[in-house]
Amino acid sequence: MHTLKSTLALRLLTSIIIMVPGKFLYHGFFSHSPCVCPDNTWLSVQMGTKAVLCCPRIPPTSGLILTTWKIHLRDKPSCSMSLNRETNQSGKNNCTDGRISWASRPDQNLELQIHPVSISHEGDYRCEMGATDGNFEHTYHLQVLVSPEVTLSLEKNRTVECKAIAGRPAAQIFWAPEGDCVTGKEYQDNGTVTTRSRCHYPDCNVSTVTCLVSHPTGNRSQSIDLLPGYLRSGIVMPPASLFLLRISLAILGLLFFQMNFVIAFSSSMKNVMGI
Repeated sequence: MHTLKSTLALRLLTSIIIMVPGKFLYHGFFSHSPCVCPDNTWLSVQMGTKAVLCCPRIPPTSGLILTTWKIHLRDKPSCSMSLNRETNQSGKNNCTDGRISWASRPDQNLELQIHPVSISHEGDYRCEMGATDGNFEHTYHLQVLVSPEVTLSLEKNRTVECKAIAGRPAAQIFWAPEGDCVTGKEYQDNGTVTTRSRCHYPDCNVSTVTCLVSHPTGNRSQSIDLLPGYLRSGIVMPPASLFLLRISLAILGLLFFQMNFVIAFSSSMKNVMGI
């Protein structure tokens, strides 16, 4: 039982490390820091940040000869970059995306750098190392995360709409307190998703509601007051404003009545005096 708990805790810690966006500074073969490269790593990176991928660590006595990065992107042709360790000469490099490059001089560091990361960089990245005593490889399955824009608005009849716009993957929306809610998703051509949720609160005892947006790039929340009053054309009129409006209309009506009375009285006097 103790071994099982330790294994689960280790897996949870590994998942947390892998899912932190923009922190993938894995140290390569020539680094003095340890490089932990489990087989076939699922890697999540936030768009706009920098990702640095490492090759597997091999013993210095292995006799490294050739290192090749093979890149298979989702919507682009495959490409590769290589280095001959014996001659320290860069070999074939048909990767046309300038944002994908060696992190530094390849004869000193075999890490691959992607900066800045965009949605088009999603795919598989495999480092293949040929040595005198065998071959070594490590594959990253790279997923690109896009942080959604969150908006919250008040509509008619105590209905509130919360939107998580253009997220990748789709965000999840929760409400506090829960209401009569309908949630849907809109898929965009660039691979992002907008999550939209509308909630109705018929109970007048509910004065404030909070929209909770859950996403791998970070959780966010926004709150809004459900003011009792009237909503027309997106403008909330609470009772105090409505009372002032009624008083203003009454005063205008009284002035209009007085003006009409003065005009009518003047006309009557003119007729009496024969003017």
